[in-house]
Amino acid sequence: MNNIVIGIEGLVGTGKTSICRKLLEYIPNSIILHGGNLYRGIVYALMQSSENINLDNLKQNLKNINIKNVMDKLKVELKIEDRESVIYVDGKKIEEENLQSQEASIAVSLASGSADNSHFYKFGEELINMFKENFNLIVSGRDLMKIYPSLDYHFFVTASLEERIKRKMNQYADSNYEEVKQNIMKRDELQEKARILQKIS
Repeated sequence: MNNIVIGIEGLVGTGKTSICRKLLEYIPNSIILHGGNLYRGIVYALMQSSENINLDNLKQNLKNINIKNVMDKLKVELKIEDRESVIYVDGKKIEEENLQSQEASIAVSLASGSADNSHFYKFGEELINMFKENFNLIVSGRDLMKIYPSLDYHFFVTASLEERIKRKMNQYADSNYEEVKQNIMKRDELQEKARILQKIS
């Protein structure tokens, strides 16, 4: 029997990770690929690099580049631990709270919306095919149909703005309601703009 690939997409704070982990309990020989965290790891590494890249020039730095080359240069690695993908930079595991910080989240939304993602999509497809040889895959991320059009199942998860704010406030320590709300709304706007640009291009 062939292994399957399940795609989970959705807006910020809709519970994609929780759904993936629940599916992990029911699907034998399965692993989770947190696709968004791979992009986050690259952006995190760029922001921490000696080149002192900031939000103003981050988008320009991600245009027309080969994602795999950037990963190699910045020593960004994706590994599987406890049936989930984790990110290492220069041999050091990057904790989830750093990848999911509000600053990193905004940076990723800005970068992914304007960068040439074709190299990233290609690399993502190769990564999925590699893991699919041995596992059933639960993939969380965005633009999954562009990355892997032959998904066996594809779900888009939604939740109200208030529910998403509540979930993110539980995630971020010492979070402020208005700041979290503005953060989510800004990322929603960036994601929507990115999709419009992709439709035009």
